[in-house]
Amino acid sequence: MSFSAAEDDSGSEIHIPADIDWHMLDKSKFFFLGAALFSGVSAALYPIVVLKTRQQVSSTQVSCLKMSFSIMKYEGFRGFYRGFGTSLTGTIPARALYMGALEVTKSSVGSATVSLGFSDTSATAIANAAAGLSSAMAAQLVWTPIDVVSQRLMVQGYNDINRSKNVNFCRYRNGLDAFRKILCADGPKGLYRGFGISILTYAPSNAVWWASYSVAHKLIWSGMCKKDESGFRPDLKALVAVQGLSAAMASGVSALITMPLDTIKTRLQVLDREENGVRKPLSIPQTVRNLVQEGGLAACYRGLGPRWASMAMSATTMITTYEFLKRLSTKTREPLTT
Repeated sequence: MSFSAAEDDSGSEIHIPADIDWHMLDKSKFFFLGAALFSGVSAALYPIVVLKTRQQVSSTQVSCLKMSFSIMKYEGFRGFYRGFGTSLTGTIPARALYMGALEVTKSSVGSATVSLGFSDTSATAIANAAAGLSSAMAAQLVWTPIDVVSQRLMVQGYNDINRSKNVNFCRYRNGLDAFRKILCADGPKGLYRGFGISILTYAPSNAVWWASYSVAHKLIWSGMCKKDESGFRPDLKALVAVQGLSAAMASGVSALITMPLDTIKTRLQVLDREENGVRKPLSIPQTVRNLVQEGGLAACYRGLGPRWASMAMSATTMITTYEFLKRLSTKTREPLTT
């Protein structure tokens, strides 16, 4: 998100490239390039997601270093990419839904808030919050079943003695086999286990993230404008640096607020309980009770380090890639003829 700012007392001006709206994009190029770019980002960050997931299902606190050594020792490098194929398959349609809902909502809500008389900063924050909310809800239709399958594959090779006794012991050959077995055992609802809490986790998280990002972005540029009285046009490095810093700041707030919900969501999707020899899914109260018994609030924050690192790096690469993608996908203007 970018803007042009001018200070009355100094006469300084900072020239930022104008934001690109939904109607300015070549949609086919936007979705095709988006799938390719974000697949690369997902591949780079996937090992951190595996570490976070395994820490969340552990019954005791296990350090990232110890967990990493354990994976490398018993499973090799492939252990860091368990379930990646499934995750990547779902990422493409989920990202398409996410980006489409994000841009459409941002454009429509932004225009509505400006017409209602909101200031530019307030209108941008409201539009970004609404866009984050709608895009997360749309993407969860695809992401939830993909999460259920990929996370079970992630913990399948978990041989650590401290893993939760409720870890699902069903063996899966691959993502398709996991999909089939979950569907046979639990029906369609098994693939959408934790859907409600996923919405409660990601919808507010995205709303907070996008609103925080837009505010942080404008505050940083405003601060730079006050320090520079001559006016300047920032180069690409400055634009990327400001986008990355804004994304990291927004990620820190979002990770801290939603970590307990994310831990509960992960356990609901991965763990089971046994009742009279029959495997049944855990409920939210049972999951919360188990976490309280294992360490209270601290247990809810297991995996915070990897999740914060994953969110910060993901958000930084996502927003810079996203802005770059939008510029690559801008429609070519037809030359005027006389």
